[in-house]
Amino acid sequence: MKILTRRNFLKLSSIGMTAVSLPQILLAEKKKAPNVIYIFADQWRASATGYAGDPNVKTPNLDRLAKESVNFETAVSVCPVCTPYRAALITGRYPTTTGMFLNDIFLPDSELCMGEIYKSAGYETAYVGKWHLDGHGRSSYIPPERRQGFDYWKVGECDHNYPKSHYYTGNSSEKQYWEGYDAFAQTKDARQYICDHAKGEKPFLLVISYGTPHFPHHTAPKEYMDMYPPEKLKLAPNVTEGKKVAVLKELPGYYGHCTALDKCIGEIVETIQKTGITENTILVFTSDHGEMMGAQDVRPYMKQVPWDESIRVPFLLRYPAVLGKTGRVVKTPINTPDILPTLIALSGIEIPKMIEGEDLSGLIRSGGENSERAALIMSVSPFIPDLKEYRGIRTSRYTYVKTVDGPWLLYDNQADPCQMNNLAGKPEQAEVQRKLDNKLQEELKKIGDDFKPRQHYLDKWGYKVGKGGHISYLPGAEVQGPGMKK
Repeated sequence: MKILTRRNFLKLSSIGMTAVSLPQILLAEKKKAPNVIYIFADQWRASATGYAGDPNVKTPNLDRLAKESVNFETAVSVCPVCTPYRAALITGRYPTTTGMFLNDIFLPDSELCMGEIYKSAGYETAYVGKWHLDGHGRSSYIPPERRQGFDYWKVGECDHNYPKSHYYTGNSSEKQYWEGYDAFAQTKDARQYICDHAKGEKPFLLVISYGTPHFPHHTAPKEYMDMYPPEKLKLAPNVTEGKKVAVLKELPGYYGHCTALDKCIGEIVETIQKTGITENTILVFTSDHGEMMGAQDVRPYMKQVPWDESIRVPFLLRYPAVLGKTGRVVKTPINTPDILPTLIALSGIEIPKMIEGEDLSGLIRSGGENSERAALIMSVSPFIPDLKEYRGIRTSRYTYVKTVDGPWLLYDNQADPCQMNNLAGKPEQAEVQRKLDNKLQEELKKIGDDFKPRQHYLDKWGYKVGKGGHISYLPGAEVQGPGMKK
């Protein structure tokens, strides 16, 4: 059942995981391994769904899915920027370990990735949509040897021109374009893939990576934008007065993209049901990071900062054969590097030793909670002007963040869900802050991060960041990492 290329075999062997040691998935039970369909949006914050309590947005399909899923209420983006999230997702490793802490850099071939792990375990592998891990230019062709184990391929590196976004497929370097609004076309393609593979002998891994609701917001389909007249929208109390005009300009398109994607997800769920694979399919819906949209006086379009609007994302996981058909809410934090080991464990695959994230499949199966768990968040080299490097943790209750100069933010999210009362440095919170600081140090120690100023990491990985965040690569870097393009 295992299909290993020489490249994958060498990778697996280097971490002590070979075709011989890989388990024969569910062979003893004589069952087909579960299909995995992983859907993620770009810049969809956790609060922007009906089931999460947003008073404006219409997401009827996701609301229904939430009732059948494990809903991680505290799902966190480890480094809330596009490329760092994607690298942490498909490697199960932290940005300071891989060097993938900036946008538009190249994920090195030495990293063992999601597609390669599933392919080596006998899966068909497919990726549709936005990639943003190749670092050779946002419109460049990505040849098969740089696709990290994904065989079926309809992908663009990065394109936010939603009415005419590009992709490449197969072995052709000819640029092609999705027909019309790209999320609708990508969904049609993904549905066809599901239909074509639902009855196959092999299980499949299908990743669907949408570009919306990331700006530009005005390109959302008009019928969906029109559902959100600005004068009827309710803003959160932490949206500052000075940002309200800009927010009300952007929100109709943001919500319009969200509701258009909700339609897409509903169609995928319907296809899963009609093809008869619902019971034995792990279905995930999530996002790479959030969107500040005027909260904390941060303008629309922004992420990368450590507030909940930026770091928290939706995360629904449905797997009826193992988890039943009734949904439940989990407060235990799940972080980006935890996703891969959790999925491959649920799929019956051995977890490679080099993965740093934690397997939370036991918690998912048992229905329990881990109140002591903390999700690490970081900005190693921020491109937002005046934003200092930070490290922090998000627990089910607290947010605690430090810059290189010392403690910065402390919120009791249970008492203060909009994070409007910073408790850092307040004498009455000294004991809470001390415990959270100790926990942060524990989490950093696990991944060997000493939390140094940004230049340390830029030098280590051979990056030079110019105006506008443009990245060039320095020769003779201390460590050959993502800066060394293939």
